[in-house]
Amino acid sequence: MAGGLRSYSYATLTTAIQNYCEVDSNVLTAAITDGFIMAAEQRIWLDVPIDAYRKVSEGNLAADDNTINAPAGCMFVRGVKVFESTSASTGAGEWLQKKDQTYLTEYSDRLTGPSGGQTAQDVTGFPKYYAMFGGATGVTDTTSGGMYISPTPDTTYMYRIYYDIRPTSLGSGADGNSHTYISNYFPQGLLYACLVEAYGFLKGPMDMLTLYENKYKQEVQKFAGVQIGRRRRDDYTDGTVRIPVKSPSP
Repeated sequence: MAGGLRSYSYATLTTAIQNYCEVDSNVLTAAITDGFIMAAEQRIWLDVPIDAYRKVSEGNLAADDNTINAPAGCMFVRGVKVFESTSASTGAGEWLQKKDQTYLTEYSDRLTGPSGGQTAQDVTGFPKYYAMFGGATGVTDTTSGGMYISPTPDTTYMYRIYYDIRPTSLGSGADGNSHTYISNYFPQGLLYACLVEAYGFLKGPMDMLTLYENKYKQEVQKFAGVQIGRRRRDDYTDGTVRIPVKSPSP
């Protein structure tokens, strides 16, 4: 149980999938079921912005280095803020503007001149722009992907990155957990998404595949209403949500 709601563990979800499909582990092995769960989790994560996967990472820029490593497991960056000192508590912060790499190159050229004998790395000062490159590929901060910043910092300013992380899987693999946020707070949607994958794999009756696809779509609308609606508003600021109820005809 989680927060008073029924939740699925890896074991109970696996059993539920087999029961709904009326097969056993000889048909749906652990490896096959893990694939269903992974595909379902990815689908949910892509369909709904989930607050649980929003993260913040802090660090200090290196002087004369125009790159920042992507945080571990970063899927995409929501924003980058740089502070005018090495501590957020003692300096004002500025949000960097997100641009393409080509824009940063053009910006540096405007400052140095295309034939000035300088590169983007030579343009130093307080950063103003950032651009993405590569992507995080490991479980730790990586140099295989991150952000270019311009101008290149002239000292070790503190930065803060707001981003979404790769969801942890419920599967039985190395990064699996017995419970996840989705299995605790969106168990029915996770089950229906898994059943869509399962019936597609088993080449089951089309009406059953359609049934669970529609059930998933209904549940994901409710879940999205919580994640991007109720969780991002409050009664004091936004007012109480009022739903019109039609009166019966006289």
